[in-house]
Amino acid sequence: MAGERQGGAPILTLGLVIAGAVLGLAGTDLVLPAVPSLPETLGGDATQSQYVLATYVAGVGLGLLLFGALGGRFDQRWLLVFGVAGFGAVSLLATQADSMPALIALRFVQGVFAATAPVFAPGIIRALFDERGAIRAIGALGSIESLTPALAPIAGVALLEAGGWRLSFTVLAALSAIAAFGLLLIRNRIPHVEHKRDGTGYGALLVKLPYLRHVGAHSMTLGALLTFVFGAPAVIVNSMGGTLTDFIIMQVCGISTFIVAANGAEFFVSRFGGERIVLFGSALSTLGIIAISIYALAGGAEPLWLVPLFIPMNFGLGLRGPPGFFAAIVNADGDDARGSALLILAVMMATALGTSVAAPMIDGGLVPLALVSLAMSVLSPVLLLTLPTGKVLMQD
Repeated sequence: MAGERQGGAPILTLGLVIAGAVLGLAGTDLVLPAVPSLPETLGGDATQSQYVLATYVAGVGLGLLLFGALGGRFDQRWLLVFGVAGFGAVSLLATQADSMPALIALRFVQGVFAATAPVFAPGIIRALFDERGAIRAIGALGSIESLTPALAPIAGVALLEAGGWRLSFTVLAALSAIAAFGLLLIRNRIPHVEHKRDGTGYGALLVKLPYLRHVGAHSMTLGALLTFVFGAPAVIVNSMGGTLTDFIIMQVCGISTFIVAANGAEFFVSRFGGERIVLFGSALSTLGIIAISIYALAGGAEPLWLVPLFIPMNFGLGLRGPPGFFAAIVNADGDDARGSALLILAVMMATALGTSVAAPMIDGGLVPLALVSLAMSVLSPVLLLTLPTGKVLMQD
């Protein structure tokens, strides 16, 4: 495979790392269909059932910071095995939960372990591949991750019907055990990821403007799109007179477009340079939400018109996502684990902020949702144009 470095087991390692990351995402989406029925079997109420989701997300946030810090002190190969195995062990324990508080507590710990693969994946990818290969690998990772929210709930429904809510956790435990065992077997063939031992911690990254430039731009583009996606079902159904089928069509077209762009990003970067593609992708995504905003302000109320207008947002994100993410890690100056942890946490915070701002106005229809997403998205090219560039990827 062009773009690979010699040594190691690049394809197998990448596959196992992707599996670990996808299992972490499935920890939410595979369990999601079972959440409404949990009070019937474990007691409690609907509010507590939502904590099953919320505590998992909180655990992921803590896990990002925790494993990012540990990655600067210990061998990341062992930490990765430990984290994936820990996720599986807690998943297995969750099958034995006999009350809602017990399950909620286990979900928090499960979320902590779920953060392991996303924290260490970029550093491992950098060690396995050169720039072109790394961008391609991150594009593949992002493509597979983008399918998880669409496919995992479908599998979750099937598992719920086949064996109840515990079966989803059993499947997560079994798949995690397989992934952890595979990583354990090839750990000595995974290249050692060098990391800083200067004791500066996260504070050093928070003053690196080139790093913050890419973190801010990436989180604003992705956060804007996720904010729009999270609010779109309510807007389409309640304000535009559409159905959930309209939303699904929009999502399928958007995800398909993202996957095509993400897997073609390396091609464009190699010809036009990383900086140009990251900026172009950010601008294109912003133009997409500008088009949606104009449609909304003009009184547009046909849900299917959102499909073609939504495509540029996804294509722009797919185009700038892999090189933009990789550029952020490069500008972390060797602190890959912490750099990845802060970047993912920034995306989570941006999405939470955007969703929180849009939520009180969601009954206002498409206009407020589009404008909130636009306010976030436009910050991406602004940050790229104003903050110091730092280390750049392939230039034409």
